[in-house]
Formats: sequence, C-alpha cells, structure tokens
Amino acid sequence: MFSNIQVTKLTFLSRFALVNQNRMCHVSPTSQGSHHLLKDEVHLDRCEGDNSGIAVISLNRPKAKNAISARFLHLFTEAIESLKHDKTVRAVVVRSVVPGIFCAGADLKERAKMAPSDVGPFVSKLRAMVSGLTSLPAPVIAALDGAAMGGGLEIALACDLRIAASSTKMGLVEAKLAILPGAGGSQRLPRLIGIPLAKELIFTGRVIDGKDAHKIGLVNHVVDQNQDGDAAYHRAVELAEEISRNGPVAVRMAKLAINYGSEVDLATGLAFEETCYAQVIPTKDRLEGLQAFKEKRTPKYLGE
Repeated sequence: MFSNIQVTKLTFLSRFALVNQNRMCHVSPTSQGSHHLLKDEVHLDRCEGDNSGIAVISLNRPKAKNAISARFLHLFTEAIESLKHDKTVRAVVVRSVVPGIFCAGADLKERAKMAPSDVGPFVSKLRAMVSGLTSLPAPVIAALDGAAMGGGLEIALACDLRIAASSTKMGLVEAKLAILPGAGGSQRLPRLIGIPLAKELIFTGRVIDGKDAHKIGLVNHVVDQNQDGDAAYHRAVELAEEISRNGPVAVRMAKLAINYGSEVDLATGLAFEETCYAQVIPTKDRLEGLQAFKEKRTPKYLGE
C-alpha cells in the first residue's frame, strides 16, 4: 500500500549506540519493490534487535532547513500512515539529520508562489499531518537537536514527549509574518504550558532555548549538546527503549485514555479509562506480567 516508503540501512544509524556501545540499532531491510522516494527528505526506519519496537522518522531536507514543502508534507504524511496500523511499533522517534535544524517551518519560498486560494487547503493538509502524529497508537517522541520554528515546533507539540538540546532554539514565530500558528500551535501550546504564557509566546513570536523550554514545561528533558549534534536524539532513543520494554497494549491504551480524558470532564474521563482498562484484561501480556512477577524475571511482552 505504501510502496514508496523506503526503509533503508542508513549510515547515520551507526551512531544509534547509547551508553553501551554494543547496543546498536539495526534497520530492517525494506520489502521488494519499494522505491527510494524518501531518501532525500524523509526516512522511515524500523530498528532491529533489542530496539526492534522503535521506529524513527528522520527529516532530511538540508538545503531548505527541513522547511515543509508540498512534497515534504506528502512524504511525511505517508510515513505516518505506514505506522498507523503497525502493531510491532512500540515507540516512534521524530528527529532531524540536518545539523542544527529540526524544522524551520513552512517553505516560505514555495508559499510565496501559491495562489491565495491554495494556501488554505495546504495548511489544512499540514494540520491533518501534524494531528496524525498525535493519533499514532504508539508514543511519539520529538528529538530537538536543532531549531524548531513555526510549523517545526507544531510538529514537536503534536508528539507525546519532547527532548531538547540546551542550545536548541524554538518558537511559534508566525505573528512576525502577519499570520498565526495554523497547524495546531494555537491549541496545543496553551494546553501544554497554560493560556497566559502561551499567549505571550505566540503574540510576541518569541524564540526560547531548550533550557527555558524545560523550565516552562514545553519539553520533558533538556540535555547538553554533544560534538555530533545529536544528544537529544540519543536521549529520545533511551526513553523509547524504556517505553518499549512495557506492555505495548497497555501503553497504547494509556495514551488513548490520557489524550481523550484530558479533553473532557473528570467523570467522562474516568469512564473512558474504565473502557481502556477493559481492553487489557483479556490480553496474554497481562498474564505474562503476573507470571513474570511471580517468577521474579523480566516479562516478555508480545503485544497480544
């Protein structure tokens, strides 16, 4: 169905090792008939071995600082679609392989050539793509090793968790271009850090660094950047590993309960939590967890 999603063995993944240099992330080969349509802008990689439950979406449009063009948007959307029903994926990391940049936001050169009647539909597609990240069943982690501006920060806001290097710059800067955040930023940022502070950041278009972002709760963790410029990515993979060791059905249900429950009153949220909990009761994983606890061993969850 997604024949142009190329899952490749990439040299940058040789740096996927974390504290233990022997723990490497190996990318599984793609199915026959796939094409290399993602190789210059978006990579979708699935890891093997101990990290087999981790998928990585990598942004790679260096000449345009990962700016969101129509093609970039299309490929990113296809990557998300290919993960939507993949139950083997337990965590997703979104990162950039362009040094110093996560995503610069909209491709303004392309936008300047659009007819006014085309801008609205494009932004609607962008909003849908960003919301697609939120809707993925598995937790999604944004690794911010470089600047995330406008739509780039909106992509990060749509993820469940965010890791930033201390030197990373980020901001919803749309007001400086006489527009407003159109891919969910005006809605997700207030829900994350509170309405008054979100208004201040959006009204001023202020840019902050990773340390300040951590202070206000915009990112979960802040890390000092390393010489390779991928410290946030390494921390994101560590977090993805920690998540992937748990029962995948339970994690998916927890994400669903939190996402839905946070938008409704408490009574409705509690009722939805009960519904989600009912989904894990008949699973083999729940029984495996109990058995592993009894036998004092590490559980082996299969997502069943």
